[in-house]
Amino acid sequence: MARHYGFSLDTPWKDLPPLIPAIILNGSGSEVIRLTFQDGRKSYDVNKTFNGVVGNLNRRLLQTESAWMREELSKYQSSAPCETCNGDRLKPEALCVKIADTTISDATRLSVVDAHAWFGSLADKLSDQQRQIAKAILKEINERLGFLNNVGLDYLNLNRTSGTLSGGESQRIRLASQIGSGLSGELYVLDEPSIGLHQRDNDMLLATLKRLRDLGNTVLVVEHDEDAIRTADHIIDMGPGAGVHGGEIVAQGSLADIEAAEGSLTADYLTGRREIPVPAKRRKGSGKKLTVKGASANNLNKVTASLPLSTFTCITGVSGSGKSSFTIDTLYAAAARTLNGARIVAGKHDKIEGLQFLDKVIDIDQSPIGRTPRSNPATYTGAFTNIRDWFAGLPESLARGYKPGRFSFNVKGGRCEACSGDGLIKIEMHFLPDVYVTCEECKGARYNRETLEVKFKGKSIADVLDMTVEDAVEFFKAVPPIRDKMAMLAEVGLGYVKVGQQATTLSGGEAQRVKLAKELARRSTGQTLYILMNPPPACISRMSGNCSKCSTRWWNRATALS
Repeated sequence: MARHYGFSLDTPWKDLPPLIPAIILNGSGSEVIRLTFQDGRKSYDVNKTFNGVVGNLNRRLLQTESAWMREELSKYQSSAPCETCNGDRLKPEALCVKIADTTISDATRLSVVDAHAWFGSLADKLSDQQRQIAKAILKEINERLGFLNNVGLDYLNLNRTSGTLSGGESQRIRLASQIGSGLSGELYVLDEPSIGLHQRDNDMLLATLKRLRDLGNTVLVVEHDEDAIRTADHIIDMGPGAGVHGGEIVAQGSLADIEAAEGSLTADYLTGRREIPVPAKRRKGSGKKLTVKGASANNLNKVTASLPLSTFTCITGVSGSGKSSFTIDTLYAAAARTLNGARIVAGKHDKIEGLQFLDKVIDIDQSPIGRTPRSNPATYTGAFTNIRDWFAGLPESLARGYKPGRFSFNVKGGRCEACSGDGLIKIEMHFLPDVYVTCEECKGARYNRETLEVKFKGKSIADVLDMTVEDAVEFFKAVPPIRDKMAMLAEVGLGYVKVGQQATTLSGGEAQRVKLAKELARRSTGQTLYILMNPPPACISRMSGNCSKCSTRWWNRATALS
């Protein structure tokens, strides 16, 4: 291409002739280019059109069926309003239709609360005939907008895309639709609907749940929120601990029955016998600041804010106030581009000052630590590499010539080939969800018989993966590289999780704590910005100075933004 169009490959992009960048991106169109290919010592010429970088990426995106490849290609994509319709999505003919001088596009740009007010006053702007025609439809629209308003979604624009909604917002939209359906005799099951909600929005959520109940439905909520527990008509307290330490009903009944129960941690906190202590003193930090200026992403209005470094800073506010837009879309994205070399596009802002005081930024979110059953806490934290090395160094392994790869369920040799190291066999049901059954060959152990014959303290590597983290800490107490990683998992409250537990079975909070443990186990540079979105209490307690080990590993050398 450079030879054909007469430009140098060493020329900076901004200095290229005017038409060249467009040709590189979009292709040469119908113009044929003579391309020279090298095959060993021979070279040959091919005449063809050049598709361009964008065309090449589009072709790969359309042809691939791999989710991983689609995720990789998405790094080169960003969204922008359509140049033809300016984001209205409709043809000019459709936008010519107006009601009270307002197009359908103008109406859907309104927030729920503004739309509710506009549609509520619309009848006064119509003629008698139009009012008669619109009566039924306006009643439906106002009722549905009222339901959205009542569940605390008054700030959402009607044209907001579903992919930009948080989990809590999506759940409340579904709740509003169920209230609007007017069904009774239904069983509604909600899993922690209060996650990420401000207390104001939490009150609205509880009012909505009570309204569902009053319609004649049964509402079952899995919840930790104190207000939800106190509002419930009947409470079931599970415990007494987590994982292998739980699985029992500690108490059930009314709020008074729970508070009177002995051995219930829930009762201890409800009655005040236990409480989360308020820190006696607050850290002042290093005196350095990270300042975001002119942040305008989404609903942010030229926000400027300074964050003290070497402290634990909390960003709070009602749902939809712009917390995620400021923290993730702007601050994290811009810092990741500068410090980590990421390709992520930052939200609109003027500039960020103070990044020179940091060497990296880490976002510890609640996304899964792996998308397949092969991922687990041991593989994610790197402990599995140490475990495989340890088993490969045992006398039995040395005598048989086993290398660390023998103890991996991802490569051939030591794994069970009947299930390819999954421990499960997937049975495709075509029009029904796939069914997984335990492998009959290895009985779920993942390894073949020869590999399982190598044992340490009477335990095979399959037995180690089946241990809980707290058991692994004791089992490997003489092996510091493994013990320290397992101890860090236990410190963040995951002692009950199995070492080889499949990543797909971990909750969002558990996945976040695994990521936190991995970061805490690393040697700190003292210049890292950690960002956590809605972290579970177990993360906060380890970060707040209550744990002496975390206060030295975390607080004295890092900045945390929650």
